[in-house]
Amino acid sequence: MALLPILRYPDPRLHTRAVPVKVVDDRIRQLIADMAETMYEAPGIGLAATQVNVHERVIVIDVSEDKSELMALINPEIIEKDGEQTYEEGCLSVPGIYESVTRAEHVRVRALDANGQPFEFEAEGLLSVCVQHEIDHLDGKVFVEYLSNLKLNRIKSKLAKKARITA
Repeated sequence: MALLPILRYPDPRLHTRAVPVKVVDDRIRQLIADMAETMYEAPGIGLAATQVNVHERVIVIDVSEDKSELMALINPEIIEKDGEQTYEEGCLSVPGIYESVTRAEHVRVRALDANGQPFEFEAEGLLSVCVQHEIDHLDGKVFVEYLSNLKLNRIKSKLAKKARITA
């Protein structure tokens, strides 16, 4: 396994729309393992392949307290959603920024697992937020883009200043 570099907002590659995985093979399973290691090390609860500059529809998620419930979602799609909830979200591609975003409260998701087998599950609460957040990444959208232009411009300025200080 290897740690992968995480793209930082506003890197334009974060806006690349990921393509579906055609074959779930050892390369995809290695990507999942590397993404999981990267996510846990960061530390985070979700990571989309787009964030590590791989533009295929692969997500890893683990919202458990003890990091024991890793989920790999290949070609995930939300097939049902309802309700509304607001959560304070963060993102490994936008470090140090946390903002409230409103999303569906309940989602039903269809995906392939690491063996290429189709499955469906329902999610609510934090898992629902995480799935929607990571699918957004696959579609080329970063959570801060749900915010007002004023907030978004402040975040961009803050990140640019932080980048100058650490450079």
